[in-house]
Amino acid sequence: MNATIINIGDELLIGQVINTNASVISQMLTSKGFDVKETFTIGDNAEEIRMYLEHCTERSDIVIITGGLGPTKDDITKKTLCDFFGSELYENEKALCNIKRIFEKRGYELTETNRLQAWVPRCCTMLNNTLGTAPGMWFEKNEKVIVSLPGVPFEMVNLMEAEVLPRLQKHFNSGFIINKNIIIQGIGESFLSDMIEHWELSLPKSIRLAYLPQAGMVKLRLTARGNDKAKLEQEIAEATKTLYPIVSQYIAGEDAETLPEIVAQTMKKAGKTLASAESCTGGSISAKLTQLAGASEYFNGGVTAYSNNLKEKLLGVSPNTLATYGAVSEETVREMVTGIREKAAADYAVATTGIAGPSGGTAEKPVGTIWIAVASEKQIVTKLLRFGDRRAQNIERTCNAVFSELIKLVRAENAEA
Repeated sequence: MNATIINIGDELLIGQVINTNASVISQMLTSKGFDVKETFTIGDNAEEIRMYLEHCTERSDIVIITGGLGPTKDDITKKTLCDFFGSELYENEKALCNIKRIFEKRGYELTETNRLQAWVPRCCTMLNNTLGTAPGMWFEKNEKVIVSLPGVPFEMVNLMEAEVLPRLQKHFNSGFIINKNIIIQGIGESFLSDMIEHWELSLPKSIRLAYLPQAGMVKLRLTARGNDKAKLEQEIAEATKTLYPIVSQYIAGEDAETLPEIVAQTMKKAGKTLASAESCTGGSISAKLTQLAGASEYFNGGVTAYSNNLKEKLLGVSPNTLATYGAVSEETVREMVTGIREKAAADYAVATTGIAGPSGGTAEKPVGTIWIAVASEKQIVTKLLRFGDRRAQNIERTCNAVFSELIKLVRAENAEA
């Protein structure tokens, strides 16, 4: 079954709000076996909404719409849908009860403007939005399904999970789709492609391979579609098994979207703790790790020591080391990682120091020169990275390099144990 996504809102077109709904809905639909054919972002304009509805219902079995369901005059999606389906608005009692419940809980007075959100086209099935006041709406026309959802991301996700996806699967009997993510770090996309070319060409026709490059890493996504779930899972497992002998030295992990997720899995499995000392990455390592639930199980904490003074006072870096070798040096990063591991009483520690850019470099140490270190009680691993002059990209690539080296060290040491 093919699907199209239409995201409505002037704020999306002018960049005032980042359109995350398109990618989230695409992932959710794809995970259930629906093919996303197109995505559109349009403004709050009735003629455009109608035009795109006509276009999308001709080309797709499913159309998911977000946005334009608020109580203000610029929210015109509901009225346009009513006209499109030749229906009329009426006050839905269940939707009104939900709105009253939310307003009472928040201690707000229910106004006539907000009450209007309970009005929906008579031809739709109302989807109760337990997290907000704008209900979702399910329409069927000429064997096509059109769903209108609020643009607030967490409300949309809740409705997709609780109402839309179960209904779509029941309505269309969509079959199965199996995804497998393999995180590759330490080799570029083109070099990786050359290395696994023979393996890629030998994949079964039921499996599709996608290269998803990010800063300093590549995510390989294997996707298998069909009606026999057990067969698809077996084919994915066999394809993964045959990949390892070719690129095992670059595989950071599987079944995760990001390296921080693999770090969390690895540290928890090993039952070890971690601390970080950051300079050029400015706390990004700590932030990425603590964004994930359960980080407190293994992450003791981190220090962002940007100045030499703090490197000395907080991490115990020797003034002589800084004077002789400079802040951006293997000697300094070794002392940083040793200092934080000891002070945080952690099993493992990571450290970064470098010139993120776009200025601050010298002939000996140009912009993009970065040292990283990973340490355990047994050893310290250091690595020199040389990137370009794009600050954000340098920070992201450094974080990914640190995570990869940490994963390798923890796995190696705990495999030995």
